[in-house]
Amino acid sequence: MDGVIINKVAESGLASIDLELYYPNEETVLFDMKDHLFMGLILKEKDFREALKLLDLSAYASKNVALTCTADAVIPMWAYMLAASYLEPVAHAVVFGDADFLHKTLFLKNIAAIDAEAYRDKRVVIKGCGEKHISESAYVAITNLLRPVAKSIMYGEPCSTVPIYKKS
Repeated sequence: MDGVIINKVAESGLASIDLELYYPNEETVLFDMKDHLFMGLILKEKDFREALKLLDLSAYASKNVALTCTADAVIPMWAYMLAASYLEPVAHAVVFGDADFLHKTLFLKNIAAIDAEAYRDKRVVIKGCGEKHISESAYVAITNLLRPVAKSIMYGEPCSTVPIYKKS
């Protein structure tokens, strides 16, 4: 055995999850209701409906859309619903809020889609360092998803972990 290198991490049976793999990568665009307001303040139903009919939807095709209003205006709820009804068929996703809220929402949706059963009774390491900023909400979401099924949850790298949870 002299000179043989043994990869103890590979033999440890740890399952590793890199949250960067669930990071939303589609392009994000903003749909700002203020662009469809009369004098930047008032929504006129007839004009708004006509503007949506004439809207070039190709600008939103296969993109994540943050539906918001940056003007200090009162927008009726139906107007957001109407805008979403035009955007939804072409967009990858439509979320009410700013670009940051859209990103967090999509990230959490991607994490929720992870098959937790694949980690049943396993020792799981959630990767802690990477190229992209991973929000606290993502780490909380993966912990909530895995805690009911995993044997243990750790944070960090397989060679240096911080214990988070261990099934008794």
